[in-house]
Order: sequence, then structure tokens, then C-alpha cells
Amino acid sequence: MRKLIINAAVTGMVPMPADNASLPVAPDQIVAEAVRCHNAGAAIIHVHARDASARPTWHPDIYRAIIDGIRAACPGLLISGSTSGRLWPEFDKRAAVLECQPDFGSLTPGSLNFAKSASVNEPEMIVRLATAMQQRGIMPELEFFDLGMIDFVRDHLIPRGIVSSPCYANILLGSRGTAAASPRNLVTLVEALPPQTTWSVAGIGRHQFPMNALAVTMGGHVRVGLEDNLWMDPDRRDLATNARLIERVVRLARAAGRDPASPAEARAIIGLPGA
Repeated sequence: MRKLIINAAVTGMVPMPADNASLPVAPDQIVAEAVRCHNAGAAIIHVHARDASARPTWHPDIYRAIIDGIRAACPGLLISGSTSGRLWPEFDKRAAVLECQPDFGSLTPGSLNFAKSASVNEPEMIVRLATAMQQRGIMPELEFFDLGMIDFVRDHLIPRGIVSSPCYANILLGSRGTAAASPRNLVTLVEALPPQTTWSVAGIGRHQFPMNALAVTMGGHVRVGLEDNLWMDPDRRDLATNARLIERVVRLARAAGRDPASPAEARAIIGLPGA
């Protein structure tokens, strides 16, 4: 089996430092966390920006400080910037991170409900974001929460040249309002993926480690981190850190005969153009 690509989603938009003191929010904290995650085995860092009050922000100056800081501290580490529509519907705000030229830009090809809010992604917005990434040579980090999102990419966006193969995708399971975290759902979604798709699996909350474990044994890759899960245990007694979550996956992967991929190896596996 190929080496395991570990994508570390270190901050997100929802958790706050009051929920877990290890959550990085300031640019220098996120940069330092990226180094720790890389040392633990991550090849990709998925970043969200926060303002001085730790609230989510789209501002490109903050994203630039994060992305430039990671590249200075950890050259070669692959970086994905979020274009989430969870808080901002405007294209200019959602696309602002692309000005900072990350390796990937997140792209959710459909609308979805979270436990207390919705993320609205109209077809026109999806096309505009994908086109903006294509124009800048940024690969979409496809975020699939349901089967219909995969169908939309495979049957509509790829044939129209809006998304190009090879693809890189995260399958996110266990969020309330979208596909449940089950082996049956994971197999169904993986079988529906476009050809030449490198896929990772994320489980939300207590589902993180079981879904990561399935991905490891199925030959896929993993997304792990405090954005999706703040705890090491399902009983919520042991607060996690990003590095500990990664180290646990590395132990499991090595037991299954898979070493973590370096950023250069991840780039080759995914088919991402050279730096």
C-alpha cells in the first residue's frame, strides 16, 4: 500500500480556545502548529484564518501572514486555504485566500446543513471559485459531505473542464445533517469518486479515529485535527492536540504497513504540479 497522506485541519471556524486551549488562532500560533504537525507526520495543512479576537476572518492579509509564515518555517509543506461559505456569501471574500497562492483551495460542491447553521454553495459560486483556482494554478481540495456532491463534480464539473483530473478530495462523514459516519457510506462514496481521485477521510467529532482507521486499511488517506474533533476519546475526558491526533494515526498506519508521506511524496501521489 502507498504511503499515507495526512492532512491536518488545525483550526477551523467553530472551535474556540475556550473549548480547547491547544487550538491555534493567531498567525504565529498557526505557523508554529504547522511545524509541529509536519514533524508529527502531516504533509498538508488545512488553514482557516482568525482575527485578533479569535473570530473567523476572510482577510487576505491574515491569510498571507499564515501562508508565508508556514512556507518560511517549513518549506515544501503543502497548504490548503479555506473558501468556506459558512459565514460569507460574497465571492470576493470567499476567494480572498486565493490571492495568497496556497497549493489547494477548499471547494465544497454543494450546500449542506451543519448542526446549527448552513453552508450555502450555489452552482454559480462553485463554478466561480473553481475557475478562480484554475486560473491561479491552485488545485481544489474537494470536500464531499454527500453523494450528490460527488455526482456533481464527476458528471458536470469535470466534463465541462471546470475541475480537472487528477483530483484530491476529502470525504467528511458524521456531521449532523449530512452523510453519517459508517463503513457503508464510506464505501459508497469512494466507489462514486471520479477516476484519478486521491481521497482522504475525515470523521467529525467522536467519528474521527474510526473513519481515519477505515481509510488507512482501505488504502485511502486521512484528514485529522482540532477543526473536526477536540478530544482524544469519545467520552470527552482527554483534550486533544493536533500533534497527538496525528501521532495516533501514524502509529496505526505503521502497524498496517504504511509510513506517513512527506510533502514531496504527497505531491507526487496526488499529481500536484511541482513547486
